[in-house]
Amino acid sequence: MSNRNILFIIFSLLAVISAVSAAGRRTGAVLGGYKSIKDINDPYVQEVAKFAVAKHNEQSNTHLGIVRIIKGESQVVAGTNYRFLIAADDHQQYETVVYDKPWQHFRSLTYFKKVSA
Repeated sequence: MSNRNILFIIFSLLAVISAVSAAGRRTGAVLGGYKSIKDINDPYVQEVAKFAVAKHNEQSNTHLGIVRIIKGESQVVAGTNYRFLIAADDHQQYETVVYDKPWQHFRSLTYFKKVSA
């Protein structure tokens, strides 16, 4: 194979990779990334958020309550990560992540932290 053919193949591959990469950026989709939860009032979403606060209360001996979910996102992995921004009854906001595998009846609080309001 001549150098000219090799260069043509390399440039063709680079053009295809560049086009695919640009298309991914236009859609804003990130494979495996977090996606906004459209209905944060869904009963299952509310249940997961309440679990986060209850588990945090159990682990830290506090008595926080949820006023509302400000923002919710989910990420599908080998289960689902739910990331919430929660307004609590102590007038603070908290970011929390819950890992959920409902088919195995498994749910775990993986992150809970007060954030600046």
